[in-house]
Amino acid sequence: MSGHAFTIRVATGDDLPQIVALMNAAAVGARASLETDDMTVYAAAFKEIEKAPEADIFVAVDSQGTVLSTYQLTLEKGLAFQGRPRATVESMHTRADQRGKGIGRAMIAHAKQTAAEKGCCMVQLTSNAQRVDAHRFYLREGFEQSHLGFKLML
Repeated sequence: MSGHAFTIRVATGDDLPQIVALMNAAAVGARASLETDDMTVYAAAFKEIEKAPEADIFVAVDSQGTVLSTYQLTLEKGLAFQGRPRATVESMHTRADQRGKGIGRAMIAHAKQTAAEKGCCMVQLTSNAQRVDAHRFYLREGFEQSHLGFKLML
C-alpha cells in the first residue's frame, strides 16, 4: 500500500533501530522507565515476531527508507463472534514531525484491510490513558471507546 510520499510494508531487521527509537520516544507510564537503547533485547523479540504467523510489524517508509510510522498487528483466535479471529493493533506510533500528513490514517486503513483479508471480525487496540491526542485520532478513524482496559505489570 502506498501513499503520496511513503510505502507501507512488513518491517525488516534493518528497520529495527528506527522502530525502537520511534516507539521509545513516545513511551509514557510504566514503559517510559523500562525501555533501553540496547538493541540486543529488541532484536531477539523482533526475530520471534518474524517467526510468528499470527503477528507482523509494519512500517511506513519514505523513499530513502526512513521509518515514518509503525504498528504491530496480531491475530487472536477466540470463540466469541462465531469463532472468527480478531486483530489487535499494538505500538502504533508516527513520528511527531510527520503527524497530520495522512500517514496514521493510511496505517489504520492498512490494518483494517489486512484484518479483513484474514477473516477477522474486528480491529481492536488499547492506548495509554495519557495519550489523549491518539485517542482523538482513533475516534476519528471510527474506533469506539467501548471497554475499560486493565494491566498488571509482572
